[in-house]
Amino acid sequence: MLRFILADLGRMKAGAVVIVLLIALAVALGLGVSLSERALRLGSARASDKFDLVIGAPGSETQLVLSTVFLQPAALPLVSGDVLAALARDPRVSWAAPVGFGDFHRGWPVIGTTTQLVENTAPGLAEGRIFAAEGEAVIGATVGLAVGDAIRPTHGELSRGGHDHEDVSYRITGRLQATGTPWDRAILVPIQAVWHLHGLETGAGHDDAPAEAHDEHEHGHGFDADAPLTEAWQPGEVPGLPAILVKPSSIANAYKLRQEYRQQGGTMAVFPAEVLTSLYGTLGDARQVLAAVAAATQGLVAAALLLVTMVHIGQRRRQIGALRALGAPRGAIFALVWAELFALIAAGIVLGVLGGWLAASYLGRLVTARQGFPLPVEFSAGDLAGLAILAGFGALMAALPAWIAYRQSPAASLRQ
Repeated sequence: MLRFILADLGRMKAGAVVIVLLIALAVALGLGVSLSERALRLGSARASDKFDLVIGAPGSETQLVLSTVFLQPAALPLVSGDVLAALARDPRVSWAAPVGFGDFHRGWPVIGTTTQLVENTAPGLAEGRIFAAEGEAVIGATVGLAVGDAIRPTHGELSRGGHDHEDVSYRITGRLQATGTPWDRAILVPIQAVWHLHGLETGAGHDDAPAEAHDEHEHGHGFDADAPLTEAWQPGEVPGLPAILVKPSSIANAYKLRQEYRQQGGTMAVFPAEVLTSLYGTLGDARQVLAAVAAATQGLVAAALLLVTMVHIGQRRRQIGALRALGAPRGAIFALVWAELFALIAAGIVLGVLGGWLAASYLGRLVTARQGFPLPVEFSAGDLAGLAILAGFGALMAALPAWIAYRQSPAASLRQ
């Protein structure tokens, strides 16, 4: 029987290849959507695990998280620097670190922050040491630079109308170990250097004006590259900040701090995980739409396949009749037709699984290269159950033309 099936498929190999490819494309579409959506949820959730609480000025919670956790460039309103000074003295806070952004180097974001954030969010240094003066920088694990290199930051990306900070440079003193977050592709510099570079003098920027308003400051002030750093924040001495990353000392204190900084005017506090949950809801809605499209596509492919096989069985009536006349039992005819059709369906499903996984993996690599955090493409029990159901449906669909062939009369078939 196996030789007969192979010979028959070889005779109609062009049609068999088309059927397998149609099934594979339909399966790959549905599986690729499911794997990609799950990978994005898992990857973004893992990337935000290191950041418990983000405090900024009132505005969009989603944009605040995207800018601080995922380093997506955006103009954020500034929160008063006195908030950082208060958090630094709050016994409910393990550490609080400011972040300042807006500068780039060859597409890598240059982020102003503190040694405290670097020491508490990265596993450690892969080489070199942490910055200790305003003219020094530490790079993330995937930044394509070397310790000892000198970089010149640009205000904004040059491809989008940014401009160089003239006569200003940082020297790279260390590289961090991988964190699995977008911060792996960032260049971290002292926050004081960012303030001086953008003309935010001590005590400046205590307002809620958008970040664009601070572009009016004269750029190119520069800084003392050898100036020592201090992280003893004093009220009235800290410029306005786009955001503050906070590590509460306990879960209870995290909720208390969020409630407190939500209620007082001029601040907004969010849990990144909560904001991502709402984004996942949007992703889930989009996935349902795409899944419905994939299901409709699979239904159309199934209908087309059934029509083709019915026509094919009709064209093979004389062949089937001849087999019956030569003594082939009905069960053998049923098994022969069913096995041939199910072989095509199974091959399409296997090829579709491979295609869906490859498509999701390729998309994941693109997102990782652009956003800096890995997207784990993983199969779940639900995926395997869905594939099993799909294979069962294929087996049932293959049984219909096999049943028609089973019921054919050999005499009637040979007369046609």
